[in-house]
Amino acid sequence: MVGLSGSIRTISRSKNRSHRTEMHTAIQLFTVRNVDEPFPELAERVADAGYDGVELAGLPDDPAAFADVLDDYGIACAGVHVSHERLDEDVNAVTDAVESLGCESVIIPYLDDAHFESVDTVESTALYLAEIAARLRADDCRLFYHNHAHEFVDVDSRTAFDRLIDLTPLSVNYELDVGWAREGGRDPVDLLSTLEGQCPLVHIKDVHLNDGCPAEIGEGDVDLAACIDAAVEAGTEWFIYEHDEPDDPFDSLRTGAEQLDNFLSR
Repeated sequence: MVGLSGSIRTISRSKNRSHRTEMHTAIQLFTVRNVDEPFPELAERVADAGYDGVELAGLPDDPAAFADVLDDYGIACAGVHVSHERLDEDVNAVTDAVESLGCESVIIPYLDDAHFESVDTVESTALYLAEIAARLRADDCRLFYHNHAHEFVDVDSRTAFDRLIDLTPLSVNYELDVGWAREGGRDPVDLLSTLEGQCPLVHIKDVHLNDGCPAEIGEGDVDLAACIDAAVEAGTEWFIYEHDEPDDPFDSLRTGAEQLDNFLSR
């Protein structure tokens, strides 16, 4: 496993719990997808900003070489977003790549509207995720589903996402994106409480609700302090910053690290 830079924050998950969970910060590399810079230089920026790790938006061509760069700068791979099509095509290749990255977390970043349009389709989606999770667990990996806003459509008086949570076994984890949840009309704080123990990765994203545009962390309409407090109580391990459309990706990278540190140091 690649090393973690900086000090590792440790905090009690609950006043009534004796066990503790370590908390780390990372940046989803989708935030800096449009920069023209070799990855070693980008990794240096990530480490200098103070992040403990990165989350990948897709598998690299050479996972072992990618992991070597991370190790050079003392940062870890928090997880990898992998399309469900790629998992269906060759799950063994995915787990081999993830292992090479020193990681165990595989995140399905998107399933389209058709997976959430009725009670029956949500049930089918839950079964599908459970099957993928079982296949990944055989190779010591864990599956996550990452939400957007469309999962919060009303399905027979409940959101499709709430139904999905109820229907999936504990082997299916969730990477709750608090910005998308808030845009979808759902309270992310309540969701984090519901997902206690099932949400070790959380996307910290801000959004302007009047137009749905991404916001720099702390400048939008998401109560990020409350979200982070709820995530801590829920046992979150990785707080992952993401901005879908930053004006300046490098400024956003630095701001994200500073704000995460401020929130977690309160």
